Amino acid sequence: MVDVTREIERKYEATDGGGLPDLAGVAGVAGVTDQGVVTLDATYYDTPGRRLAADGITLRRRTGGDEGWHLKLPVGPDARDEIRAPLSDALPAGLAGLVRSRTRGAELSPLVHLLSERTVRRLVDADGALLAVLSADRVTARRLAPEPGEPVRWTEVEVELAPGGDPALLDALEPRLTDAGLRRSATPSKLARALAETDPDRRGEGATGSEQATGAGKPTEPEKPAKAGKAGKAAKTGKAAKNGKPAKAGKAAKAGRDKQGKRDKRVKPKKATAGDIVLDYARRQAAEIVALDPAVRLETPDSVHRMRVATRRLRSAFRSYREVLDRAVTDPVGDELKWLAAELGVDRDHEVLTARLGERLGEVPVELRLGPVAARLRIWSQARRGGSRDRVLGVLDGERYLALLNALDALVAGPPLRPAAARPWAEVIPGAVLRDYDRLSGRVEAALATPAGPDRDALLHEARKDAKRARYAAEVARPAVGEPAKAFAGLMARVQDLLGDHQDSVVARKALRELAVQAHGAGESAFTFGLILGREEARAAARERELPGLWAEVSREEHRAALGA
Repeated sequence: MVDVTREIERKYEATDGGGLPDLAGVAGVAGVTDQGVVTLDATYYDTPGRRLAADGITLRRRTGGDEGWHLKLPVGPDARDEIRAPLSDALPAGLAGLVRSRTRGAELSPLVHLLSERTVRRLVDADGALLAVLSADRVTARRLAPEPGEPVRWTEVEVELAPGGDPALLDALEPRLTDAGLRRSATPSKLARALAETDPDRRGEGATGSEQATGAGKPTEPEKPAKAGKAGKAAKTGKAAKNGKPAKAGKAAKAGRDKQGKRDKRVKPKKATAGDIVLDYARRQAAEIVALDPAVRLETPDSVHRMRVATRRLRSAFRSYREVLDRAVTDPVGDELKWLAAELGVDRDHEVLTARLGERLGEVPVELRLGPVAARLRIWSQARRGGSRDRVLGVLDGERYLALLNALDALVAGPPLRPAAARPWAEVIPGAVLRDYDRLSGRVEAALATPAGPDRDALLHEARKDAKRARYAAEVARPAVGEPAKAFAGLMARVQDLLGDHQDSVVARKALRELAVQAHGAGESAFTFGLILGREEARAAARERELPGLWAEVSREEHRAALGA
C-alpha cells in the first residue's frame, strides 16, 4: 500500500553553515516552535545509468525520522508528488511499478548514502495552525556506486508548506531568508547535489551550472539514447531510412520543451529544418507517455485520457509528416501506439458513455421516468466495466508496452529521416497541415452531400478523425508558424468537437436501444430509454444542421493562407 502527498518546498544553500533565521512576524507567521534535532539516514537507489536521476526522480529508503520508502516525482516548480510505502528490506512492488517506465527492467541498486542532522522548526499562524516547516540539514553524502567515494558535506535549508498551504507564502518568506545569507539552491534535491559533488571527474571543482540543474554528473553508462544532432547528408540523400544509419535532426529540435506546440523561446524557427520541428514534437509526446505512466497507475484524474491523447498525437504526427519520417519505420511503431490507445480507452470510452446517459436521464422529468431506469443503467454499466482497471495495469506491466517505449526511444534518438527533413521548415510543414485539411474538406463535403442516416453518420465519424489529425498537424507546426498555426488548430478543434458530439450521440443511441431491450426482457418499461433515444436523435440532427455554417467559417481561404504555405 502506498500513500501519495503533494510536497511543495524550496531549498536554500547555507553559505556559512549557519543556523535558521527568525521568521516570526513574516507573512502571517505568528509563532515559531522548535522541534529539536532528528537524524535521517537514507540510501538512494537508481539504475547503473541513473535513469531516475535523469528525470529528476528520487527513490530512497530512509530510517530514523520519517522512515520508509519514498519516491518523489517532479510535477512543477517547487513541487513534487511523494509516494510513500512502509519500511521494508526490499523495494515494495508498488513503488517498483511506478518507475518501471523509466527503469525498463534495469536493476535498482544503492547509489548514494545521505546522513542528515536536521534541525526543525514549525511556523504557525495566530490560531496555532501549521503554515510551513523550516529545517536546516547538515548533510554528509557518500557515493556508493559505481565505486565507493569519499564523503562530502554541506548545509542546506528547506521551507516546506503544510498540506494545502499557499505557495505565495514561499515568496513572502524568501526575502528574509536571503537577507540571512541564504541563496536558492541550484539543485532540485539532495541527491542531485550529492551526485554532482561526488562525481569523480569533478571533485574539488564544486557543482554548478547544468549539472546541478539536472542532478546528473557524468553517467556511468549511456542507458538513455542520445538526442540527435544536425540534419545532414543522410537526410538529404535519404540513406538514413534505407541503410539503418539514422540521420540527425537540427539543434532546434532539442529546444522546445514546453506544453503542446507552444513556441519556446529557445526555438529558432528561421534556422530550423522540417526535421527539427517534427522531431521536437515527437520527443515531447514520447516523453509525455513515459511521464504519465505513474499517474495512470496511481489513478490520477484524467491521466489515462492524457496518455491516450499523447499516443494519438504521436501516431498522427507520423502519418501527417510522412515526407519527414520514413513510414516504413514509423508505421510499425504507430500500430503499437494504436494498440496502447485502444487498451487505455476501454475504461475511458465506457466512462464517457455512462456519464452521457446519466446526464440525459437527469434531464427527464420525474413523471416520465417509468420503471427502475437508474438501476437498469447502473447494472448495464457495471457489467461492462469489470476488470478494466486490472487490464490497464496488466498492459503497463507487460513486455509489449516496454518494447514500445524502447522503440520510441530508438526512433527519436535515431530518426528515420527522409530527404525533406533537411529542408527549411517553411517548405514542408505548412504543406503537410494543408494536406490534412484537404482530406478533411473532402470528407465533410461528401457527408453533407449524403442523406441523413447510417451512411452519413459513418462519413461524419471519419471526418471527426480527419479534423483531429489536421488539428494535431497544426500543433506540430506551432513552434515554427506561431499564432496562425494555433488559430488553425483551434478551428479544427471546433469541427472535431461538433462531430465528436454527433458521434457520441450515435454510440449513445445504440446503447439506449440495448438498454431498452434489456428492460423489456425483464418486464420493465422501456419508455424512458426510448424517450432519451429520441432526444439523442434530435441532438444529432441539430449538430448536422450546425455543420454547414461552421464549415463555411472554418474553410475560409484566409485561415489557410495565414499558415504561409
